[in-house]
Amino acid sequence: MLRARVLGKPGQDNALWVTADSGQGLTRLLLDCGGRTLEGVPVSEIAQVDHLLFSHLHMDHVAGFDDFFRVNFERTARENHVWGPPGTARIMGHRFRGYWWNHAPDIRGTWWVHEIDGAQVQSWRFEAHEAFEVMHSAGTRPHTGTVLDTPQVSVQAVPLLHQGVSLGYMLREPPRMNVNTARLAELGLRGGPWLAQLKSGVAGDLDVNGAKCSAQSLRHLLEVEPGDSAAYFTDFLLSGAQRERLALILSGVKTLFMEGQYAPEDEELALKNHHTTVQQGALLAEQAGVETLVLLHLSRRYDAAKWAGMLRAAQDIFPAARFPAEWL
Repeated sequence: MLRARVLGKPGQDNALWVTADSGQGLTRLLLDCGGRTLEGVPVSEIAQVDHLLFSHLHMDHVAGFDDFFRVNFERTARENHVWGPPGTARIMGHRFRGYWWNHAPDIRGTWWVHEIDGAQVQSWRFEAHEAFEVMHSAGTRPHTGTVLDTPQVSVQAVPLLHQGVSLGYMLREPPRMNVNTARLAELGLRGGPWLAQLKSGVAGDLDVNGAKCSAQSLRHLLEVEPGDSAAYFTDFLLSGAQRERLALILSGVKTLFMEGQYAPEDEELALKNHHTTVQQGALLAEQAGVETLVLLHLSRRYDAAKWAGMLRAAQDIFPAARFPAEWL
């Protein structure tokens, strides 16, 4: 199950908090970290984030990093990973070194920063006991689309145009293996540990309620269901050609979290600043065939009285468009 919630308020900085739960393990992701977005998030939860993924490093997407770093700067219980477009390691290096680390030799904590650049992912390592002064090269690997893969979720990075590179992220759970209970009942079988063994793909005989049955003969009890999926696209130019490209990429995605930066009448401003209007976002959602469009990152040029009209304009094109529930 993918559980995602938008952090921050309308007209202010936003971020996306995602928990991927397989029932046997969790992966926790934070996408962007704007100013004050972590207010109200318990410290215990911030300490459990596995990966921080930046779309880009503009101030309104990184201004809350100090709050995240303060909790985790010497974390060793789990690894510290930061992802972003080219230039992320240099900027993160400045953020790491922006404090007086006179006690650094006594601190432990390693930070890995990964830059997603075209056909490659380049990584660097920063050490707390060195006061984060040294930017250690940690190698380069090919970028084939998927940058992160855990048992609970895979993350694909999508380059977007924002007067430079902004990264969109697509999150997909692995397929689920379910038991067809109707077929189980037809065979007169009861559940038990053997079902978990069957799902795991074991071969040979299984102990099914005291009787031996070949695993192969029971495979028809299993059905494969696609896992949940979501995408996070923010701060990008959405021309007609880009909409065609991104609609194909988004095919099969259930929920699209996307900026709704500008009102329809401000399309020229959106074009000038490489942002999107709410109507452009709705057109992309419609063409991609997503189930739900969640609009966020509204420009602060609009007051609360304008928000309802912006949402209606999106819903006129894509009825399943909405704001985060907590905004209402």
